[in-house]
Amino acid sequence: MEEGKVDMVLVPIGLTVMGLYHLWLFIMVKHLPKKTVIGLNAIARHRWVLSMISDPSKNGVLAVQTIRNNIMASTVLATTAITLTSLIGVFVSSSPSSSTTSSLIYGNRSKTVLSIKYFSILLCFLLAFLCNVQSIRYYAHVSFLVSVPVSRRRRGGEAVVSAEYVSRSLNRGSVFWSVGLRAFYASFVLFLWIFGPIPMLIGCVSMTGVLYFLDTTTGFTRDLHEMMMCVEEEEMEDMDLESHGVAGL
Repeated sequence: MEEGKVDMVLVPIGLTVMGLYHLWLFIMVKHLPKKTVIGLNAIARHRWVLSMISDPSKNGVLAVQTIRNNIMASTVLATTAITLTSLIGVFVSSSPSSSTTSSLIYGNRSKTVLSIKYFSILLCFLLAFLCNVQSIRYYAHVSFLVSVPVSRRRRGGEAVVSAEYVSRSLNRGSVFWSVGLRAFYASFVLFLWIFGPIPMLIGCVSMTGVLYFLDTTTGFTRDLHEMMMCVEEEEMEDMDLESHGVAGL
């Protein structure tokens, strides 16, 4: 195979491997959420919201502080993404058009392909920035909803702001945060493409293996999660019984 055509074969193979993995992960999250870290964390966040809104006067500060920590994490990633985007733009615009790539790189070394490489990395950082901004938006919205007293949530016997809506907003913010983080992962793989299609293919396969290890749960993890949820439900039932007993007195 000609050296200039190696990129046309290895790069699509690497991207297809990562794309198929994320398609499989999406299906698992939708149908078997407890076998994935994303799905298990979404269930845990839903239980957390139920626990926080059960007594906003007691848990309000803790809830807002926890959400603020998530906002700070998203802010750091968004700032990093837009900074790296600016640096890449400055580097590409200031690099002389007559410069040549290293002869050690096996693959297409044309200026067009090099521009595509930098542009792909730039798109990843822009996607990471936008996703983290959306994550901040949802987290900021949840910080208001989670501290609304229960008495203010009901009007005419119906909940104005339901726990499902609050937990759904929180999980959407977490989804945007996860997508932004994976955009950073993709930028690392595309950065390896600068050194040739072979390092990129190796990076795609290695990254897929690492993500599989990070995204899936074990039987021990699921059992531990179920045990913790059962203990939490028992504590909430005891608190409800105590509150009803005090109200009866």
